[in-house]
Amino acid sequence: MKVIALIPARYDASRFPGKLLQDLAGKPVIVRTYEATLQTNLFDEVFVVTDSRSIAESISGYGGKYIFSSRQHATGSDRIAEAAEQIEADIVINVQGDEPFVNKAVLSSLIDVLSQDTARQIDVASLVFPIDQPEAIANPNNVKVVMDKQDFALYFSRAPIPYPAAETKLQYYQHIGIYAFRKRALQAFAGLPADDLELTEKLENLRFLYHGMRVKMLKTNHKSIGIDTPEDLVKAIAKYKKEKL
Repeated sequence: MKVIALIPARYDASRFPGKLLQDLAGKPVIVRTYEATLQTNLFDEVFVVTDSRSIAESISGYGGKYIFSSRQHATGSDRIAEAAEQIEADIVINVQGDEPFVNKAVLSSLIDVLSQDTARQIDVASLVFPIDQPEAIANPNNVKVVMDKQDFALYFSRAPIPYPAAETKLQYYQHIGIYAFRKRALQAFAGLPADDLELTEKLENLRFLYHGMRVKMLKTNHKSIGIDTPEDLVKAIAKYKKEKL
């Protein structure tokens, strides 16, 4: 079974343009993400997939591999789907370029859940971690997810879901933007039109659900820091320095 990691990377992020080339403790964010993914030794190949010459040059400058997108893409998953067309693989892991704190255990769990699903009931696997702080639950940059009793995703939202109409002890979960696709599922996703839910929330994972794809969520206590804002970058720098002490 061939497993590859593709890291979608565009320069013009809407909330933090140029964030992937921002310095994170001595190297650009995208390079940190690439190196963290490569160092897990889980993948037959690792590529950054980008339409930015600056990002491509940054990756190649540190000895990394990249694939240059030939088309414009609305989402990271659409971008890696184009790249995957030219690579033989069974499982494709989409590691977000702004997630520099990926670790081996997390990525290995995603690979295992697809490789052990011999009945092929899972199209996509992804990750969540528990959140409790009201400000984290309310923050629209933190994508929340609700799941069924088998931990398949029911809905993703930037809004606090579920709405607390009654006092309960229900746990909230935040989505981590790392996906494991069967290659056929990734190719199918790229051929599907974006729906109104995806366009309204600006969440590509809603396209999976709208078109009936089954998304298995794995719970983890690994609280990754996705870099969506300058404030997130400050937190990431502090976390990186602390972990390297």
